[in-house]
Amino acid sequence: MNTPSPAPLPSRFQRILFCTDFSESADAAFAFALDAVIRRPGAILYLLHVIQEPDAQFWKSYIYEVDNVDAEAKKAIDAKVAASYLARVPAGVKLQVEFRIGPDAATILEFARAKQIDLIVLGRHGHGRVGKTLFGSVAEKVARKAACAVLVVPLEYAQAAEGPPPA
Repeated sequence: MNTPSPAPLPSRFQRILFCTDFSESADAAFAFALDAVIRRPGAILYLLHVIQEPDAQFWKSYIYEVDNVDAEAKKAIDAKVAASYLARVPAGVKLQVEFRIGPDAATILEFARAKQIDLIVLGRHGHGRVGKTLFGSVAEKVARKAACAVLVVPLEYAQAAEGPPPA
């Protein structure tokens, strides 16, 4: 006997923010953000990459002789987003890709407030020395200061979730 699946329940998570630094941890967390938006009809997924201010200033200061540095950098980031994420997004999912320049955690929190985000999804460890310690400095700051729910996905958990189902 075919039982119809129950209608999806209303969810307060309609505006979901996935933050990436293109690390292995962020890539693994994307599956959780995608799952969250797929399970919520009408939800929108924002994909945010923050270029840290010191990195942006370095490129502007030291490569000033190259025309269209910003355009070239955006093109490289667009290519990385396409290769890492866009192919994984099923048809019908509302996705908006955003880039910002600034301090990572503060910029994420500012974006979340401006877009009235309901859920932030990010990997626990990112690039950099500080990102490898304990909880991960960006994830910790975002989780501590966000005005919405935050899902911090440990890489090990994400990798275990991708493995074969338990017997």
